[in-house]
Amino acid sequence: MNHTKDLPSLIFFGTPEFAKYCLEVLFETGFPIKAVVTAPDRKAGRGKKLNISEVKIFATKNEIPILQPENLKDSKFISELKKLKPEIQVVVAFRMLPKLVWEIPQYGTLNLHASLLPNYRGAAPINWVLINGETKTGLTTFFINEQIDTGSILLQEDLAIDKSDNVGIVHDALLKLGAPLIIKTIKGILSKTLKSNPQILTGKEKEAPKLNPENTRIDWKHSQYNLENKIRGLSPYPGAWSFFVNNGIKDRLKIYEAQVIREEHEYSLNLILVQDGKILITTKEGYLNCIQIQLPNKKRMFAKALLNGYNFDKKASVL
Repeated sequence: MNHTKDLPSLIFFGTPEFAKYCLEVLFETGFPIKAVVTAPDRKAGRGKKLNISEVKIFATKNEIPILQPENLKDSKFISELKKLKPEIQVVVAFRMLPKLVWEIPQYGTLNLHASLLPNYRGAAPINWVLINGETKTGLTTFFINEQIDTGSILLQEDLAIDKSDNVGIVHDALLKLGAPLIIKTIKGILSKTLKSNPQILTGKEKEAPKLNPENTRIDWKHSQYNLENKIRGLSPYPGAWSFFVNNGIKDRLKIYEAQVIREEHEYSLNLILVQDGKILITTKEGYLNCIQIQLPNKKRMFAKALLNGYNFDKKASVL
């Protein structure tokens, strides 16, 4: 890798694929990357398989030094960072950094966040933008400060959302915009052509809290519009879920793709109906046509394929 002389040395903080893609572009552009800081390896799942972050996999392959501190305030970790003398630090999808860490480089520590701040501060901005039915999102680069996602804004880039988009589609579109925005931001900081501006709050900002079993559950009292947004806002991961009862047994299902049908009917609400190879759930305004669904201990399947080997009884319903 030939490092370009006018590019500053940096330390990169990140863990998932979104971060890995940004790291890859920075590396290929020629930034001297002194080290990456990523999540410690964790054993996960039934087989207790070791989970290694996407960022670590890329760094290992390209012989970039890797730091995986359990504690970001650890004095040994802090002194390692200081020894590396980064001119700038870049953070993409990582946990909150203490001041001891973000104040190290001379040009500061910048973060890339997957929303148009100050809207959708928090851990799951792409999901919540879709759950709330927004028609626009984007990316923000900002200087890190003492609180999460509150620092002064450097640059932003918008992205239009189509009403058929799910999290996977929006994630991939933002992925392509992320690294170029980071590079543009760094160059603007170095050339002193870019000024940061404090975030101005209107009081109408929406949050993007971490996803959990409570906030990913489908509430069947909601409108069809909200049901559809919830499903696409949690697809392909982690999946909007609901309890259901079939043959007197209560279990969980996940819906990954659905389409609303506005139609008057005389059925009671929340029933699971099978009609013409379709799985329909009765709602106040019509039906929710479940196109892709996952039942316990089964793979995610299209409704037609699922119905080849599975039967819903006449009283089957969602809760």
